[in-house]
Amino acid sequence: MKPARLQFTMALAESLGLLDGIERLVPERAEVSDLLRIHTADYIEAVEQATPPAGAPLAPPYGLGSPDNPVFPRMHQAASVIVGGTLTAAREIAQGRTRRAVSIGGGMHHAMPDSAAGFCIYNDAAVAVSWLLDNGFDRIAYIDVDVHHGDGVQRAFYADPRVLTISIHQHPATLWPNTGWPEETGHGAAEGTAINLAVLPGTRDPQWLRGFHAIVPGALAAFRPQIVVSQCGVDTHREDPLADMELTVDGQRAAFIAMRDLADEYAEGRWLAVGGGGYGLVRVVPRAWTHLLATALDRTIAPKTAVPQDWIDMIQSAAPSVDPPRTMGDGGDTAYRPWDGPGGTGETGDARTDRAQRAIDTAVLATRRATFGLLGLDPEDPRD
Repeated sequence: MKPARLQFTMALAESLGLLDGIERLVPERAEVSDLLRIHTADYIEAVEQATPPAGAPLAPPYGLGSPDNPVFPRMHQAASVIVGGTLTAAREIAQGRTRRAVSIGGGMHHAMPDSAAGFCIYNDAAVAVSWLLDNGFDRIAYIDVDVHHGDGVQRAFYADPRVLTISIHQHPATLWPNTGWPEETGHGAAEGTAINLAVLPGTRDPQWLRGFHAIVPGALAAFRPQIVVSQCGVDTHREDPLADMELTVDGQRAAFIAMRDLADEYAEGRWLAVGGGGYGLVRVVPRAWTHLLATALDRTIAPKTAVPQDWIDMIQSAAPSVDPPRTMGDGGDTAYRPWDGPGGTGETGDARTDRAQRAIDTAVLATRRATFGLLGLDPEDPRD
């Protein structure tokens, strides 16, 4: 989570000329009243008063001082700026000044009402969704493509039928936070508005994209959101040190384009994108989130585009032990076979590919059977 990954991303986007003529807004810190939309007063006070410990971690239940959530100077202020960035983006869209906005510093989707978790102090995405609900929106779709389940945002709106949360993540039996099972579907009047697609370790671009397109478009068509909020963590990459997926930057780019296009189709183009996980600080995150910025700006960059030499020179000076990437893609295969229902073949003759496809189809069917009927859709009809 080193801030260098944001610095490297912005430097790459600038080097490519991607941000020429684009307005960039500097966020102010979120107010305590903003944080109280999601977090408890006791927890906020604990964050404000926390000081770097001399030894032992802070007492539970706040989760501060753990290996994942170390205490550092001005932690409250720094975490509040992250929330402020995502709130600024939400306000720009809500007030009609733009249709799309990106806050790559955001995406802290694990923070809970009364505790830090998974490198996340305050849950900027949940705060922004809560603010949008009070400022003109009553149907919000939240799509989370981070390798880890978007547990904090799901929890915040688990009983709120105005918010559809969709999370596509590594199977909870194999990865923290060990939540996000298909059977987690929402509570009460919101049943059916929490959708979880749990995919196995080793999933590659074609299978991941097959799963995405088997779940997300149908759910959005049924829910008809007024705005799409996307958590765009890129720890699904094959080089990420904290997970076990096999996506490439090319596949991540395809996911960003798909979410943008779905926002255009179902939400009049209103799309708020935030960052999230991603621990390939040099080789992965800067390229992936540069593609995210490009996608939001309708300035898409071809994966074969050469990485500018001035950016490579900067990386070799800042991180001499890391071999910087030379192109904006990994040569990934983003062609996928659309899901064709239970019992569909789509077999390729390649044993590994066919096993992987059967695995994603099993996951897709479990998710559709758990939620699609609740949305008025046929779980087994690929047209839904």
